[in-house]
Amino acid sequence: MITINVSDLLLAFIAALGIPSTIMGLLTWRLKKRIEAAEEEQSQKNNGQKELIMILVQSTRASIALGEATARAVQRIPDAHCNGDMHAALQYATDIKHRQKDFLDRQGIDALLDD
Repeated sequence: MITINVSDLLLAFIAALGIPSTIMGLLTWRLKKRIEAAEEEQSQKNNGQKELIMILVQSTRASIALGEATARAVQRIPDAHCNGDMHAALQYATDIKHRQKDFLDRQGIDALLDD
């Protein structure tokens, strides 16, 4: 017959509960670290994409400004004989510039109001 006293039974019970809990705690901790690392990497990618979009918008604005300046300079040349295409292209560039500005303004306001 096997005899086990209460203290040995209690110690065995605590050990039986403690080992799996410790293993699960370590697994959970490692999983949490992996998730945090992935979130940090995704955050860096998002910041990079935001910066790229900002640079693209700025380069578009610079291109439109350069095109407008060139068109206005050519229009001032008496012998250039600008046809309606130059005027239409200049008006189109100006319209697009204003539409882009309005869109970005709306996006900024929406970003401020979103929670």
